[in-house]
Order: sequence, then C-alpha cells, then structure tokens
Amino acid sequence: MDYALSEEQQVIKDQAERFAREQLLPHYQAREESGVVSPELRRKLGELGLIGAEFPESCGGLGLDAVTTGIIIEALAAGDFNVAYVVLLAALNGQIIADHMAPDIARPWIEGICRGDILPALALTEPAAGSDAANLGLAARREGDRYILNGEKTSISMADQADIAIVFARTGTREQRARGISAFLVELNAPGITRTRFRDMGEHAVGRGSIFFDAVEVPAAMMIGKPEQGFTSVMQGFDFSRALIGLQCLAVARQCLDETWEYVTGRNAFDRPIAEFQGVTFPLAEMDTLVTGARELCYKTLWLKDTGRSHTAEAAMCKWWAPKVAFDTVHQCLLTHGHGGYSRDMPFEQRLRDLLGLQIGDGTAQIMKMIIARQRLRRQAG
Repeated sequence: MDYALSEEQQVIKDQAERFAREQLLPHYQAREESGVVSPELRRKLGELGLIGAEFPESCGGLGLDAVTTGIIIEALAAGDFNVAYVVLLAALNGQIIADHMAPDIARPWIEGICRGDILPALALTEPAAGSDAANLGLAARREGDRYILNGEKTSISMADQADIAIVFARTGTREQRARGISAFLVELNAPGITRTRFRDMGEHAVGRGSIFFDAVEVPAAMMIGKPEQGFTSVMQGFDFSRALIGLQCLAVARQCLDETWEYVTGRNAFDRPIAEFQGVTFPLAEMDTLVTGARELCYKTLWLKDTGRSHTAEAAMCKWWAPKVAFDTVHQCLLTHGHGGYSRDMPFEQRLRDLLGLQIGDGTAQIMKMIIARQRLRRQAG
C-alpha cells in the first residue's frame, strides 16, 4: 500500500481543505441553526469536483478511485461534519445507481448528483425493520409497466431535503426475507409522497425523518438491479460507505485534537503552560494514537476496494470503531478546554452531538461486530 498521494490527489486535497477552512468551518454552527445544507453550497461542491470524484468522467465525475473520495470527505468533515455527509451520500447512492441501472437511465441522475443539483437519500429502515433490514414491509405491487408503492420508511437521513431516494421495497413474500426485496430509484416529489423531520439532538443540517408512500407510482424501468435481488446486490455498496463514515468521523476528532494541542500550549496554570502537565497531555496522546490507527484502517479498506480485494470485515471495523474513537476524542478535548469547552460558544458540544448519530445510523456497533465475526468464521471454515 503506497501512502504517497499522487499529484492530482494532492491538488484535490489542498482544494478541499481550503474550502473547508474558508467556507465550511466558520459557518458550521450557523448551518445547525438553519437546519439545511443549502443547494447553493452543494453546487459549489459540485463546481469544485468534490462530489462523485470516483464516477466516470462521462457522467460528470473525475474518474478517480475510492481513496480519493476518502481524502475529500476527510478534508470537508474537518470543516463541517454534515456537509461531508452530502458527498458520502452521493458516493453511496451514485455507485448503486451506476452499477445496477442501465447506463442511459443512470447517467442523467449521476450527472445531477455530481453537479450538486440532485441530492440523493437511501430509504431502507422502517419502523419495524432497523437492524433486521431484511424484515421490510413497504410493498411494491406490479401493475403493467409500473410498480405501486405503499408503506413507510423512517430514520432516513436528508428525508425532507433529498430529491431522489433509493427505496427498498418488498416485491415478494415476507417469508422470503432478503430474497423478496427489490430496489427502486424514486423521485421524492412524486404524488403520494409525504415527508416529516424528527427533532434530533444532532446532525441538524442533515436532518432525519420519515417518508410515507401512498399508492406512489414508479416506472418499472426505475428498478435498480433485478427483481427481488435488490437487497443482496445493493447492500454491497455499504462496504464503501462504512470506510467513508469512519474518515468523516475521524476528521472531526483530528480537528478537535489540533485545536486542543494549540490550546494547551497557550493556556497557563501554576505559572507554566498546562502542556507541561502529563495529566493534560497523556490523554491527548492516547486519543491521537487511536485516531491515527483508526484512520489507517479506513484508508486500508478503501485501498482494498480499489484493488479488488475483499474488505467487508475491514469496512465493518471502520464503522464501529472510528465513530467511537472520534466521539471519545472530542469528549476528551472538550474536558481539556474546561468550562470554555462546555460552552456552546465553542464547537465541541455540537461535534459530540453530530458524531453520536453515526454510532447508531448506518449500522450499530453490535451489527458491525456480527459482520466481522461471520467473515472471520467463514474464512476459518475455508
């Protein structure tokens, strides 16, 4: 594994970091108050080529690799955790669309996503189907050249902001579980769709809510992949997004560490900088070590993807470990800043609230550990 960035990757990294530093970080807390990632901001990301870098140039992307997408998300998340999630959703959903839909149908959607004009969401979770994702109840009934969707999706990120969603629906029987599920690309302004937003403790600029489908008509051509194979084929895309989530979270932790190392060198107590006290610096050194290790795991996982190697277990490790490490790190940084860190005048409390959501969403730690164990036991069995 080569740790050196290519010249093109370095240019992209510098550009993303500059944008995060100048355009995102100063307004991170204001975006929480507004509760949206504005279309104008998304289009700026698109103009800079920071959305869909891994997609072919013919579709509006840069034709680069998964590692480059990780570099972009890490850079943006240091400025605004929630804005980086826009790029992550584009990577996850765009890859699913590109891999499992006819090119002539997929291209306009991917081009719109890369420009920042189209914001995608992934609609999988239901009120009775969270971790047990194969237990879906939203029904899709075939009528001629269309499907009729009825049911509810819940806990959907960007539910009230997204323009389209990849919707998992049951076209078979419940007894078939995952084998009876298909996936559809659905425009969220279609008749019969209503949406709500939850009152969450964090990730306000992303938002989470429910999407209700009341006799929603979807053309059969908008099915993603083959009938009743949507779950098994599409779920593979999560190995990509889990590594990206890890980098998204760790970037926040790294930003906090950088701010805190600077703080402890300038803060005096007992006539000397508090950086001279091991009780202050040792916890930061421990967090720095953990963040560095988790980051290496995330990039290794993306490298495995780029080289065509299996990375399901590694992706699950990224998803459960990195958000926890990041949360613990920000917590320590907040404590190190004392009463100032506890104030909402500083960003630590918002970062904590934002990070906590990804210890729950996109797969809990328990589910990730189950995946890791299954992968290891399968290898053991030969």
